[in-house]
Amino acid sequence: MLEVTDLWVSVADKEVLRGLNLSIRVGETHALLGPNACGKSTLAMTLIGYPQYKVKRGTIYFEGRNLAGKSIYEREKLGIALAYQAPPAVMGVKLRDMIRFSAGKSPWNPLLGEREEFSLPFIRSVGLAESFIERDVNLGFSGGEKKKSELAQLFAMRPELMILDEPDSGVDIDALKLIGNELGTAIEEFGSSALLITHHRHILQYLRVNVAHIMHEGRIISSGEPERILPKIEELGYEGHLKEVVIAEGNPFAKANVNG
Repeated sequence: MLEVTDLWVSVADKEVLRGLNLSIRVGETHALLGPNACGKSTLAMTLIGYPQYKVKRGTIYFEGRNLAGKSIYEREKLGIALAYQAPPAVMGVKLRDMIRFSAGKSPWNPLLGEREEFSLPFIRSVGLAESFIERDVNLGFSGGEKKKSELAQLFAMRPELMILDEPDSGVDIDALKLIGNELGTAIEEFGSSALLITHHRHILQYLRVNVAHIMHEGRIISSGEPERILPKIEELGYEGHLKEVVIAEGNPFAKANVNG
């Protein structure tokens, strides 16, 4: 589904990704964890094609297609969707219409009936009140409501690859459970692959995660079964795990970072 090879990316002339490799198969869900500013969100924005994120070297293939030079729109049409870490408010655009746009439909025409029905199942699935379809996108929404709104739009797209940038940040325990369960259901229903970026493992208990990756200084330093990788992070922390990787595998990149 997705093959990222030796990816080097700069943002505003600052090198952020440094030789990152990642492979996701069809139907797999991968979790990407790492400390702040290690490049997780940069990877997400690069995959979706934001022009500020300059690919200096390496390749990104999606279903056998080289994404080099393809715009955000082209990548979304291919089946890639991103749920943002901090979804913006969009004044003057109703959430119902944004959900319709996400599914390739025109804005709601009130002349067609008394009630817009298409967006309602998506609103209900993420636990938002039906009245939210009449509100401007994310305007005055709480952090948790923004994340639910973002997922409703994502589900309407039915993407082949979901990239989720910290869907669990800013949400309470009840919302976390709902978001995790609905996300897992959607992944299975759509047959999607998913890359879930998170700081914590809490949302992962509601999903069937195939592989967990640990990122440090612009590279993935270790990958494996979540049951093996995640307890080590909780026990040792990211820096402690990095040192363990150096000792076990002699990773020269990691060793260079540990030694300064």
